Amino acid sequence: MTHLFRRTFLTALLFAAQTAWAAPSTAADTLDTWCNDLGKRLRSVNASDCRKRNFQIAPERTSGQRALVWQDIAAAPQKGATHGKTPRVLVIGGIHGDELTSVSIVFRWFNWIDEAAPRRYHWRIIPLANPDGLYQRPPTRGNLQGVDLNRNFSTPDWEKDAHTYWQNRTRSDPRRYPGQSAGSEIETQWLQKQIETFSPDMIISVHAPYNLLDYDGPSPHPLRFGRLALNRLGVYPGSLGNYAGLHKNLPVVTIELPHATSMPTLREQRAMWDDMLRWMEKNLHGIRGN
Repeated sequence: MTHLFRRTFLTALLFAAQTAWAAPSTAADTLDTWCNDLGKRLRSVNASDCRKRNFQIAPERTSGQRALVWQDIAAAPQKGATHGKTPRVLVIGGIHGDELTSVSIVFRWFNWIDEAAPRRYHWRIIPLANPDGLYQRPPTRGNLQGVDLNRNFSTPDWEKDAHTYWQNRTRSDPRRYPGQSAGSEIETQWLQKQIETFSPDMIISVHAPYNLLDYDGPSPHPLRFGRLALNRLGVYPGSLGNYAGLHKNLPVVTIELPHATSMPTLREQRAMWDDMLRWMEKNLHGIRGN
């Protein structure tokens, strides 16, 4: 009887321990982990400041079970404003995991986004679209499946051209592998859903290290943000510029920073930001009838 009681007691303890271990994390726990990990990975990101951001956590998880997060920053009431539609701006950093500065500069923008000029817009900010790529050692352009997310969007030409382009133009470069099918990746599906549900009037996608400004979508296009001059690279099967700029007729600005691991000077960052806001103020309200 004593032996049976001991076995029953130990089984109950084991079950309780397993149940506690398997309990799902709260949103706060997940966000703490997300910020702590990012602060360890990028010296430019302060984990404590990150935790203070009002990030939302998607129900989806990457293949590596990492969280996908975003923050909405609503426009401030504008004195004397009409009742027209407030332009919506979607910012995406870190589509390529080895472009560390594309994440860092988005966190820099958080320091400036509460100023008067940017508060004219409703922002949705995705600071890190490819966490699995960022946390690889070394970090990788593609996600955990080896897919280049910027070749995986569901563009009309994907089925016909994506693999042909990859094989013939990139010589099957594994860094630019478009995936088995359009929109096959969890991260791509999530980004497409963000575009659909948020319905942005403009998308800003941050990359590195080509040191230029690219643009896809309706006219007019920007000529320069800071030291980054316009150099239109064209679109590719499955690219964000193709999907949102050509297919959905949205203004897609691609900021290509000069280095993937070394940030521009603070002065250069500020010049890019100010020029971008000036272009938005002059053009964004008219591009899509806002």
